[in-house]
Amino acid sequence: MKKKCLLRTPLSDKSLQKICNIMQDRCELIIRNGEKYTPAPFTDYELETATAIIGNPSLNTLKKCKNLEWLQLASSGADSYANCKYIDKDKTVLTNATGAYGHAIAEYMIAGVMSFTKKFHLYRDNQSRGQWLDMGFVKTIRGSKVLVAGLGDIGGQFAEKMNALGAEIYAIKRTVTAVPDYIKSIGTLDMLDELLPQMDIIALCLPNSSQTQNIISEYQFKLMKNDALLINVGRGNAVDTNALTYALQNKLIGGAILDVTNPEPLPSDHPLWTMENVIITPHVSGGYHAQETIDGIEAIIIENASRYVNDEPLINQVDYKTGYRKK
Repeated sequence: MKKKCLLRTPLSDKSLQKICNIMQDRCELIIRNGEKYTPAPFTDYELETATAIIGNPSLNTLKKCKNLEWLQLASSGADSYANCKYIDKDKTVLTNATGAYGHAIAEYMIAGVMSFTKKFHLYRDNQSRGQWLDMGFVKTIRGSKVLVAGLGDIGGQFAEKMNALGAEIYAIKRTVTAVPDYIKSIGTLDMLDELLPQMDIIALCLPNSSQTQNIISEYQFKLMKNDALLINVGRGNAVDTNALTYALQNKLIGGAILDVTNPEPLPSDHPLWTMENVIITPHVSGGYHAQETIDGIEAIIIENASRYVNDEPLINQVDYKTGYRKK
């Protein structure tokens, strides 16, 4: 069967031309990415005969893809696709864009930490009210203890940058690996409760899995320092929202930086919106919000397109059992 690739991810003109050149005469390429965020739908016939898709199709769309050999995501998170019952996991290679997002999201996290340690969020609130007020004592990053939960591209880059600023870094992940020189120790997820009481900053960079759902809940908040800062850029369901709200209202912890929430979007009347010790952004730390990220996504897509038409092993393959990129 001739290779047929459906392209729905927005690409720069330069990258689109590269894809066309790569696939010319070796793979039929059907492009539906004219409108940047609302690409036109593919026909049922195109989906049924497609052997490859570049982009993030709806899960229901995959019902029709009976001949799919390769699905290239533009996202790092792949858990919903790894668990999709409509994908033939014995036939379809799933690849993601892990590696493209780390720098931008790590910088977002650093910006949030600096805002909190220097009380910029409070001064911004005062500015909007025209109030010239000294908000008092601030913290430094230097000498703080930071726990990074999830040490992939995002967590690893955040850990390295925070270490460069003088923080002492601890990390937990699914399996213990060699410890980089910018991390003091690496443990497994079951060590979370043991480490929490020592930490000034807890950064969640976790993908969705049964192990990580509500990994931070009522009990964990009670273990934290009352001035600890929680950051979540992974999945909203890693944190019990009701327990977080209670912890913040009752000053069990110092604050939270949330780029993801559960539910998402967060309802407009939720009390988290109006808390002065919370910074909320609408899942924008990654995505198509930085040119470096876009360049990284496109580089992965181009590399895999070349490998696909030449029958070479694809990079960034996702393990269906875990939803993580294969090592």
